[in-house]
Amino acid sequence: MQTEQIQTENKQAPTRLFIRVTRETLPRVTDRYPFLYLERGRLEIDDSSIKWIDSEGMCIRLPVATLNCLLLGPGTSVTHEAIKVASAANCHICWVGEDSLLFYSAGITPTSDSRNIRRQAMLSAHPDYALAVAKALFAYRFPKEDLKQKTLQELMGMEGFRVRDIYQQKAQEYGVGWRGREFIPGKFELADMTNQILTSANAALYGLLSSVIHSLGYSPHLGFIHSGSPLPFVYDLADLYKVEFSIDLAFYLTRQLAGQYNKYAVAEAFRQRVLKKNLLERAVADIDTLLGEKSARRYSK
Repeated sequence: MQTEQIQTENKQAPTRLFIRVTRETLPRVTDRYPFLYLERGRLEIDDSSIKWIDSEGMCIRLPVATLNCLLLGPGTSVTHEAIKVASAANCHICWVGEDSLLFYSAGITPTSDSRNIRRQAMLSAHPDYALAVAKALFAYRFPKEDLKQKTLQELMGMEGFRVRDIYQQKAQEYGVGWRGREFIPGKFELADMTNQILTSANAALYGLLSSVIHSLGYSPHLGFIHSGSPLPFVYDLADLYKVEFSIDLAFYLTRQLAGQYNKYAVAEAFRQRVLKKNLLERAVADIDTLLGEKSARRYSK
């Protein structure tokens, strides 16, 4: 569903990635949307159709047959019958944090269309096809380089140098000290402020991309560059956007927050950047370019 900034009378209200669901903002029945985000309400059945009752008592019928996925945010509850109807309509259900910045779980319908995930599995399982997709991913970051003769290890080495250079460039640009990337699982507070913001922004980016991947019928577990991790395809995609949405943001906020980490300021700055740079629309388009039917035929020739 296309995102837009909520306009409210309260100037202090946080910018949101998703507009409030009303009768006017629902997708048209002639369209099929990747996902619809809901929070603070109840999903239940009325006359064999799904209805959404929000925290203010507004009741809206949802056209689940036109949706690939429902993203259920904080404060939502759902009945057993609503899950049955959504499953019959091949509409996936995902449980996420506010604005889908954290991803918790997904329910996949047994009758869902498996074309996308089968295509992804075919590409990831074939060494030549997988390398072709990996090179397509690297081509986003090295548009002027000839990558045809490069091995995956060489490409990963190039990426390592690129990211280290970007860290140094951003440190100089914003006048922030930088000793290198540090992340200790379970000991978030031991890292310096820039690393703390990087970790938080990366987590938000992973959550958002996980929701997009599931909503399009792909798997976050079938990657092309990363391996040995729980969500390799999420990490593959995230590397396309980290410079804009994590690295630059981290150095900028380190200077703006003057050494005082504020998780609410970080979350709000991340939301604003996602809106400004149209991350949701870009991610959907990039996944289709990388794994869509036309791309799959090109790789397999």
